[in-house]
Amino acid sequence: MPVTTDNETSPLALKPRHERVAGNPGGRPGLTLAAVAVVQFMVSLDLSVVNVGLPQIAAGLGFSAVGLTWVIHAYALTFGGLLLLGGKAADRYGRKRVLLLGLAVFGLASLVGGFAQDPGQLVAARAVQGIGAAAVAPAALALLTSTFPTGKARVRAFGVWSAVNAAGGALGVLIGGVLTQYASWRWVMFVSVPMAAGALALAWRAVAADPPPIRNGRPDVLGAILATAGIALLVLGVVRTDQYPWTSPITLTTLAGAAALLAAFVYVERTTTRDPLIRLGLFANRSVAGANAYNLLVGGAMASAFYFMSLYLQLVLGTGPALSGLEFLPFALGVVAGSILAIKLGYRLAPRTLLISGGLLTAAGFAWFGLISPDGTFITDVLGPSIVASVGFGLCLGPIVSIATAGVAPHETGAASGLLNSSRQIGSSLGLAALGTVAHNRTGQAVTPIALNNGYALGLTLSAALLVAAALIALIVLRRTSPPARSASNDHTGPAVSDRVSVE
Repeated sequence: MPVTTDNETSPLALKPRHERVAGNPGGRPGLTLAAVAVVQFMVSLDLSVVNVGLPQIAAGLGFSAVGLTWVIHAYALTFGGLLLLGGKAADRYGRKRVLLLGLAVFGLASLVGGFAQDPGQLVAARAVQGIGAAAVAPAALALLTSTFPTGKARVRAFGVWSAVNAAGGALGVLIGGVLTQYASWRWVMFVSVPMAAGALALAWRAVAADPPPIRNGRPDVLGAILATAGIALLVLGVVRTDQYPWTSPITLTTLAGAAALLAAFVYVERTTTRDPLIRLGLFANRSVAGANAYNLLVGGAMASAFYFMSLYLQLVLGTGPALSGLEFLPFALGVVAGSILAIKLGYRLAPRTLLISGGLLTAAGFAWFGLISPDGTFITDVLGPSIVASVGFGLCLGPIVSIATAGVAPHETGAASGLLNSSRQIGSSLGLAALGTVAHNRTGQAVTPIALNNGYALGLTLSAALLVAAALIALIVLRRTSPPARSASNDHTGPAVSDRVSVE
C-alpha cells in the first residue's frame, strides 16, 4: 500500500526549528548552501561552457565532425557512469572528504585540459573532469538534503540549488563564447580552475566534519566499471552509425556488447558480497523510478538542444562566439525565473503538476526552435523559444530533485543523489549521441547553411518529443498527491516540495 509521508505529523516536524534546518550538526547552513551552490554552478557550467568553443576546438586540434562530440561525451560518460560510485563513496567515507577530493581532481583536470595539444589529450582531460564531478555532485546534493531536511528552508535551499544549476548550464554558453572570442578556446578549460579552488576553500570552512562513517563492506567498484563501460560502448555504437549502419555487424556487435555489460552490472548489483553500488530496491519507490526516468529524457533533450543551437548560431547565422554566448543569456534568465516561480508554486501545486507543466512548456519551446530557418534572426528564431523553453525547464528542476530524494533512508541519500545526477548525465550522452547522429544523417555531406539548418531543426524537434515523453512519464508513473498546504501555525513552516510524496 502506498504511504503518504507528511512533515506535519512526522517526528521530525516536532523538533526545534534549528534541528530541522541544520541537519548537519556543527556546520553553518548558510555557508553550506553557498558552498553547494558554487559546486553545482561549476559542474553545470562545465557541461555547456565548451559548446560555443567547439568550432574553434575542432580547428585548433583537428577534430572530425563526429569526433568533436566526444569533447562532450567524455565528460558526460564518466560523470554519469561513476556518479553512483561517487554517491556510495560519499555515504561510506564522508561527504566532506569526498567533496574536497573531487574538487581537487576536477581543478587539476581542467588545468591539464587547457594545455592539450591533440584531440586525445583533451578528451582524456574531459574524462578526468567527469570523474571529479562524479565525486563532487552527489556529495554536495547529499549535504544539501541533510542540512535542510524539511520545511520552508528546504524549499528555498532547493530553489537556490536549481537556480544555480540552471544558471551554470546556461551562463556557461555565454562565458564560453566570450572566452573563446577574446582569449582562446583553452580558457573554457582554465575557467574551472579558480572556481574549483574557491569551492574547495569554501567547503573546507563551511561544511561540518563528517560523523564516523558506517562501513558495511567494501564499495562495488566492479559495478561502477561495468556500468561506465556499458554506457560508453552503447554511445560509441550509436555515434558510429554514420559510418556503420544500424544493421552492420560492427554496430550490432557493439550494441550487443553494451547490452551484455549492462546486464552484468545488474547481475553484480544483485549478487555482490560487497556494498552494492545502488540498491535495486530503490526503484520499487515509484517516486524514485519516475523521477529518474523523467530526468533521463530531460537530460537528453537539453544537451542536444544546447549543442544544436550553439552550432546553428555560429555555422548557419554566422554569429561570432561572444555574441552567440550573449544570445543564450535570455535562456539563463528564464531558467532562473522559472526556478523562482517553482518555489512560489511549490506551496500550492503538487510536484507532479509542476513536472508535467514544466515538461510540456519546455517541449513547446523546443518545437518552436525546430522552425529555425537558414535566413532566420535572433529575434524571430531564438529569443521567443528561449524564453518559453527556459521558464519551463526552471519549473522542473527543484521538484525533480526533491521527489527523487524524498522517502530515502538517510544512509542512502548520497546514492539516491548520485542516481539522479547519473540519469541526467547518461541521458545527456545518449540523447546527444542519438539525436546528433540523426541530425548528421539529415545534413549529409553538405556543409551549406541550408543543409546544416535542416539537420539542426530535426534534432531540435526530436528534443521536443523527448520532453513530451518525460511529461507522460510524470503523468503515468508518479502518483497524484495533495498540494503541500502551508501550516496554520506561526513557526517557520511551509512544507517542502517533497513533504508529501507517495512512496512504496
